[in-house]
Amino acid sequence: MQVIILENPQQVAQHASEWIVELLSKKAHPVLGLATGSTPISLYQKLVQRHQQDQTDFSHVTSFNLDEYHNIEADNKQSYRMFMKQNLFDKINIDQTNTHLPTCNLIQDPRVQGMAYEDKIRNAGGIDLQILGIGGNGHIGFNEPSSSLSSRTRLKTLTKQTLQDNSRLFDSAEYQPSMAMTMGIATILDAKYVLLMATGKNKAKAVNEMINGPLSARCPASALQLHQHAVIVLDKDAASELSNQEYYIWANREHQKINQDYGFFL
Repeated sequence: MQVIILENPQQVAQHASEWIVELLSKKAHPVLGLATGSTPISLYQKLVQRHQQDQTDFSHVTSFNLDEYHNIEADNKQSYRMFMKQNLFDKINIDQTNTHLPTCNLIQDPRVQGMAYEDKIRNAGGIDLQILGIGGNGHIGFNEPSSSLSSRTRLKTLTKQTLQDNSRLFDSAEYQPSMAMTMGIATILDAKYVLLMATGKNKAKAVNEMINGPLSARCPASALQLHQHAVIVLDKDAASELSNQEYYIWANREHQKINQDYGFFL
């Protein structure tokens, strides 16, 4: 893992945006894996700014989102399709026919839908850079604790903690889905590069378990220990429980020299 510790959430978003812009400049048809939730919003704001100010071009991008609520219409204000439209897709020049989410309604077999999503990713050439957040319980995507490390896109029941964490986004009288379609952990690990963003002290325990804890389904994000090119970008609060911060800061300075000389990507 490459662990990068920055001062604040805005620096985390800025650094993550630099990885994406670099990929867009290096590859003719980049494939992005995208995430929802509060942490990536500032990243998407940075990308919109780059598009508006520097004409960063997204017309050649294909994207695959990590997850989507089960049995929710695309135009529902709580759908992740709507989240992506409001925060990114409608504000850049991406072809929205090339943006994909793992959808499933009540009359569709989630196993068939999951396999079809995996096929779409493979047919696109695989994900070049997967953006991730991390849940307070260590989940990535909606791979809750106890998820198989070899899991693929499927329907997953959300934990009470995740439902409680997300309840702030729903009105009191509004239906909150308790299940979601999500890329599996093995699907995430197939990405050529993974970049996980975490900010705030409420993520510090999960971040420490991900980086320093044992490889375990108890903390699904710990599976990133197996990834050859996993980049973990943290603010100081999210890194506050890491005991070896000085090494990470020093190592990142050395990595910056490599990136300057050879670029971010192999």
